[in-house]
Amino acid sequence: MKEKDIASLQHTTWRCQYHVVFAPKCRRMAIYGQIKKDIGQILRTLCDQKGVEIIEAQACPDHIHMLLSIPPKYSVSQIMGYLKGKSSLMIFDRHANLKYKYGDRHFWARGYYVDTVGRNKRQIQEYIKRQLDEDQIADQMSLKEFIDPFTGSKNIKA
Repeated sequence: MKEKDIASLQHTTWRCQYHVVFAPKCRRMAIYGQIKKDIGQILRTLCDQKGVEIIEAQACPDHIHMLLSIPPKYSVSQIMGYLKGKSSLMIFDRHANLKYKYGDRHFWARGYYVDTVGRNKRQIQEYIKRQLDEDQIADQMSLKEFIDPFTGSKNIKA
């Protein structure tokens, strides 16, 4: 156990770290450009307000990965409800045009993925750092080929 991973409150010493993943409603490719920058800033602000440390985070076009250190006085579900609920309102305040796409003012999908971080914290940090690169590679592999690999012809009929 590394000392820098351990945090303390007045009467508690703890290390509660979680890998969480959540996505925009209908898994839309909504996290890009200025919205991506604003979402990062909003999530940092909200985490600071609750004393939650963001160890690592990555905003992909259709989901968010975060490695969080959450104080034991909060449950993961409390923090996720807080982050997703408050960030939705703040995103709609900053980007009024999104109100037409998401009429009910819910930017995020209902669920999320969470996993506890044990001894493999370094591996999870590396995974989160590489996630955006892996998504871009997967997108490139899924692009439609317009050249027939067998004949070399550029006129492929779908």
